[in-house]
Amino acid sequence: MAFSNEQIERYSRHIILKEVGVKGQKRLLNGKVLIIGAGGLGAPAAMYLAAAGVGTIGIADADEVDLSNLQRQIIHSTKDLGKAKVISAKETMEEINPDVTVNTYHTFVSADNISELIKDYDFIIDGTDNFPAKFLINDACVMAKKPFSHAGIIRFQGQLMTYVPGEGPCYRCVFKNPPPKDAVPTCRQAGVIGAMGGIIGSLQAMEAVKYLLGVGELLTGYLLTYDALKMTFRKIKLPKHVADCPVCGDNPTIHELVDYEQAECDGAF
Repeated sequence: MAFSNEQIERYSRHIILKEVGVKGQKRLLNGKVLIIGAGGLGAPAAMYLAAAGVGTIGIADADEVDLSNLQRQIIHSTKDLGKAKVISAKETMEEINPDVTVNTYHTFVSADNISELIKDYDFIIDGTDNFPAKFLINDACVMAKKPFSHAGIIRFQGQLMTYVPGEGPCYRCVFKNPPPKDAVPTCRQAGVIGAMGGIIGSLQAMEAVKYLLGVGELLTGYLLTYDALKMTFRKIKLPKHVADCPVCGDNPTIHELVDYEQAECDGAF
C-alpha cells in the first residue's frame, strides 16, 4: 500500500515519530476499533481515532442527540439535535478524515447482539453510560478474547483500565458484580463536568492507538484514576490474575452473556 501525497501530509506528524513511521501508520489504517457509546467518552475517542487514521471504526449507540448532550459530547453540534448519535458521529468523523470507514450500529448493545458486533474488530472501547453495559462488554470481550478499554466519569473524577487477554485482570476481577439498582447516583443526579469526557475519552483513544501500533505500555493490570479538582492522576496496580473471577478465573462460572438492569450514568464510575 503506497501513500498518496495527501496522506503523507495528513499523517506527517505520525510518520516522523520513530515509534510510528510509515509502517506504523499503515498498521493504523489497517486497524479496526469498535466504540460502544457515542456520548461523553465515545465522542472524543471517535474523533481522535478518525484523525489518527484508524482505517475502520465502528460506533454503536441507540440514542438520538439532545440538548443536554452538547455540554460534553463534542462530536455532536446544535444542528444535530434529534439525529441518531451514530449518524451525527459518522458525519463528523468523515469530515475530519475521509480515509476512514465508519460503520454505524443504531441499536442497543445487548447479550443477543454483542458477540456479533465485536467479532470483526481488533480493539473495543467501552464508552457506555451504565453498569449493565460495562459488565456485558467485559464478559463478551473476555469470552471472545478481545482487548478493550474501560472508562468511567462522574462529577470531577474519572477512571480507566485496559484488558488484554492473558495479560491482566478484567473489569469483573476488580468490580465483581453490578451494584444494586439505585445504589449509585447517576450523572443526571450527580452531574459531570464536560471536559472530563475529553480527558478520559482521549486516553481511551490513546490506548487503542498504542495497541494497534504495538508500542508503549498499556493500562493492563492498572486502574488509572483522575481527580480534576486536585489535578492529580493515580495509577493503582491491580492483581495480575484473580483465580476466582467468575468470567476469566481458573474455573469460570459465567458461560452465557446476561443483560442486567440499572439506571444510566455517564461512564458508570
